[in-house]
Amino acid sequence: MMFGDGSILDWALNFAFVAIMAGMAIAVIRLAHGPSMPDRVVALDLITVLAVAFCAVYAIASDEAAFLDVAIALALVAFLATVAFARFVEQRSINSESPGEAGEQP
Repeated sequence: MMFGDGSILDWALNFAFVAIMAGMAIAVIRLAHGPSMPDRVVALDLITVLAVAFCAVYAIASDEAAFLDVAIALALVAFLATVAFARFVEQRSINSESPGEAGEQP
């Protein structure tokens, strides 16, 4: 099945690359200008998800399965980093809400 000069797969891959890069640009803007720490953590997680998607689309485009291994490894590291950031933000919010150290009056 042909679509113009290339196949429909070529067109879809090009569209996917453009969409992923547009999403990456928007996520970087959110990372830089996020009003709070949780917004920045979510933006960083989105960037890693888009990087995994880019690796997967590139694996299809280049017909090279090794990039899928890279995508899986990146997804695992990104998941662990997101959990660590979430715990950090949670501990930070709990510590800021506590009335004070032992011996201090609330």
